[in-house]
Amino acid sequence: MPPSPRIDAYVNALITRFPEDGRDSPWASPPVIDEASGPIVYLLMSYSKAEEVSEYAASLAREYGLICYDPQGEALRP
Repeated sequence: MPPSPRIDAYVNALITRFPEDGRDSPWASPPVIDEASGPIVYLLMSYSKAEEVSEYAASLAREYGLICYDPQGEALRP
């Protein structure tokens, strides 16, 4: 299933801030949009950048009216 328009816009905003290419890319499995389906996207990040990227991703999710769930913490991100 293709990503919803909101998820597509969200992923585009994420990769604008944190590009998928290059040595410093935080993404463990680019392209990020390939991990999206309908209203869900699963973000796979490198451990070294996970804290910085996940904080931004959660904040950005709120801006897009999305809910951010952290599977490692088994909790919704505020």
